[in-house]
Amino acid sequence: MKVVAVGGYEEVGRNMTYIEVNGKGIIIDMGIRLDRVLIHEDTDISKLSIEDLRRRGVIPNDEVINRKKVKAIILTHGHLDHSGAAFILAKKYNAPIIATEYTARLVQKDGVENQIFTVETGEIFQITNDISVEFINITHSIPQTAMIAVHTKKGTIVYANDFKLDDTPTVGKIPDYKRLKELGKEGVKVLIVETTRVMEEGRTPSEKIAQDMLRDVLLKADDDRGLIVTTFSSHVARVGAIANLAKKIGRDVLILGRSMEKYIGIAEEMKIIDLPEGTHIYGEVVAVSKALRKAKKEKEKYLLIVTGHQGEPDALLTKISNKKVPYKIEKGDQVVFSANVIPNPINMAQRYALETKLKMQGARLFKGLHVSGHASKEDHRDLLKMLNPENIIPCHGSLDMVASYVELAEEEGYTLNRNMFILRNGHFIEF
Repeated sequence: MKVVAVGGYEEVGRNMTYIEVNGKGIIIDMGIRLDRVLIHEDTDISKLSIEDLRRRGVIPNDEVINRKKVKAIILTHGHLDHSGAAFILAKKYNAPIIATEYTARLVQKDGVENQIFTVETGEIFQITNDISVEFINITHSIPQTAMIAVHTKKGTIVYANDFKLDDTPTVGKIPDYKRLKELGKEGVKVLIVETTRVMEEGRTPSEKIAQDMLRDVLLKADDDRGLIVTTFSSHVARVGAIANLAKKIGRDVLILGRSMEKYIGIAEEMKIIDLPEGTHIYGEVVAVSKALRKAKKEKEKYLLIVTGHQGEPDALLTKISNKKVPYKIEKGDQVVFSANVIPNPINMAQRYALETKLKMQGARLFKGLHVSGHASKEDHRDLLKMLNPENIIPCHGSLDMVASYVELAEEEGYTLNRNMFILRNGHFIEF
């Protein structure tokens, strides 16, 4: 049994792993690295040069994989750092994509043409005589995320990348603790696990906490001023909560932006969320401009949900702050950030510039109305106790994040280079 670290093993993003048993294998995830070319959810990555994406290290280097051996591509969820490279890389493989329906619809929207099999969490899909994959329900910040149990004749590998342990999710079911504990009793040969927030003490709060914070702010909003909320367009549960709160304060909702139209539109079609009457979604530039002109005339009537919480140059909130669209910020208008700054120098600088411009134009800012979709330290400890894996491979984190996970695992009795292994991109390990 061979595990190849293709991407995401010394960095945040660009997640891709290859697992091979008896000469046949599967790929799990095909992600991009968002910070390499300032890509964000509203970027149309299909229009970017493939050569430039490779040169800048935006997509994984899959030359370490023998393409003829790949029998399936498994996608855990619809975030770009896990599935955003599929429209480029998947066509190189004569292999189907297997994913939950929401994830499948997203990659189809991006232009992926491979055969796609959709599964529900709880299902097991047979790939080869030696490999089957089980989709285990888990919570994250996008619908229908799954942990993957790769069952082989050599043992079971659990791929836990990304997840949080949310017992009160506002959309979807709670994590399948029963099945995770069963797997632990049956025996887990290897755990491949994210490390993105392992440096944070305690447990990650439930999405319900973010909803409560939003309620406290939005229900007290001035009813004679403009009201804008910015968050991740893929955070379907959050957008749904914001829309329902808008209804309570008597405002119609305008959900604006190309990526908002994609993520929220598909979720509404699938009835993952039920948006209130008076909600409109616009993605195309002309339609967005028309909606903004309408909202400008009657600001008190609308709540706008927009992209741009990181201050990205071409996102809608940034365009509003730069006065490049019909809607203008006026004194007393309220701007709510339901997303924290992703801590890298570029994002921090862009967000600072955005906030400064909004304040200069008279906006009232409300920040920090957010909880993460990633596990913190004690969530990781809980998962280890449930699965009790023989071996661990930490991933999806910078080297300092991986080192923090090593410290945690050592506290639980694991030893580096004996039953816990740090891989770098392009490296592999055999069990």
